[in-house]
Amino acid sequence: MMMKLADLIEENVEEIAALDAVNGGKLFTLCKAIDIPGAARTLRYYAGAADKIHGTVLKMSKGLQGYTLREPIGVVGSIIPWNFPTTMFFMKAAPALAAGCTLVVKPAEQTPLSALYYAHLAKLAGIPDGVLNVVNGFGETAGAAISAHMDIDKVTFTGSTEVGRKIMAAAAASNLKPVSLELGGKSPLLIFDDADIDQAADIAFRGMFYNKGEICVASSRVYVQEGIYEKLVKKLVEKAKATVVGDPFDPQVNQGPQTDKKQFEKILSYIEHGKREGATLLTGGKHVGQKGYYIEPTIFTDVNEDMIITKEEIFGPVMSLMKFKTMEEAIKRANNTTYGLASGIITKNLNVANTVSRSIRAGVVWINCYTAFDVDCPYGGYKMSGSGRDFGLDALNQYLQIKSVVTPIHDSPWH
Repeated sequence: MMMKLADLIEENVEEIAALDAVNGGKLFTLCKAIDIPGAARTLRYYAGAADKIHGTVLKMSKGLQGYTLREPIGVVGSIIPWNFPTTMFFMKAAPALAAGCTLVVKPAEQTPLSALYYAHLAKLAGIPDGVLNVVNGFGETAGAAISAHMDIDKVTFTGSTEVGRKIMAAAAASNLKPVSLELGGKSPLLIFDDADIDQAADIAFRGMFYNKGEICVASSRVYVQEGIYEKLVKKLVEKAKATVVGDPFDPQVNQGPQTDKKQFEKILSYIEHGKREGATLLTGGKHVGQKGYYIEPTIFTDVNEDMIITKEEIFGPVMSLMKFKTMEEAIKRANNTTYGLASGIITKNLNVANTVSRSIRAGVVWINCYTAFDVDCPYGGYKMSGSGRDFGLDALNQYLQIKSVVTPIHDSPWH
């Protein structure tokens, strides 16, 4: 059934891509090329894992025979965000279905459309009624009901740290259901002197401004070693000024509108904070056009770790650029955050790459690349970026429980 659902998604890629573009201001071309085909790939990956869920035979110390079963955890509540509606839907639903669970999915109120369409396609794929359910609503009502429900056995959530806390509290106060959280980030990208300038500028720019900066892993804190700092700043400003902001259905456009008015105003207020705190606005910072929630790609320099724009997740097209001297300094500053979702390193030196990747406290470290996601690569955070992992077989295990089964063996010839 999961394989059939993947086929149906591919057959309806145009319509689904249009729904995500209309709902979230996402680029239609990227939805069609990346997000929607990625959902089909995720379904097929976990469909292939569904019949490979095995327990183990135990070598017990007494006259006992023991083995473990890996059983479905039960009913899963999945609360997903608005920045990647399709990716997040199947990042949670595919492993849960493969594990044998049923789901109640609550999409973000800003982006409800594709989730409803996936429920429709699931029915066409033969998935029985009651297995994959979509309930639209606001976080404080529908999300809260899922988190506190006595018959929901697990909650998985992607979103803000603030809401993650509320979900954990509701889970604890109800039936102590386990919770997995993928929360905010303020991810550092460390660019060393030996980096190729053009490649580094490209990685840094895409890492920050992909999906108009509405991405949990955005490389919003860019640390550049002093030897190449000026050259790299120049390249990044050129890229920002060359970015075409506009209609997400126009194939010439690089950046669509922010998701809604609330997010648009929040981003602009952070930009004003940056100016007030003494950061230098190199480029951008303004509303584009007379209507719509469009914001210029924005780059600040002369930024330090005490500024609000460096400490708090903006979730928009705003990059902070900082200079460093030594590897030790860069590591210390990269770790000076309450978050720990992702990070990046750009260097040709293997020793630097190895040392830094083991020193940064983050769930993902990308070396000479960024946002290099794959369905086989576990993804999740350290510190206040959450707990648990999406993608890979680690995600499948989050929807399974281990049961030990033990029977006595009388007169066994060996123990």
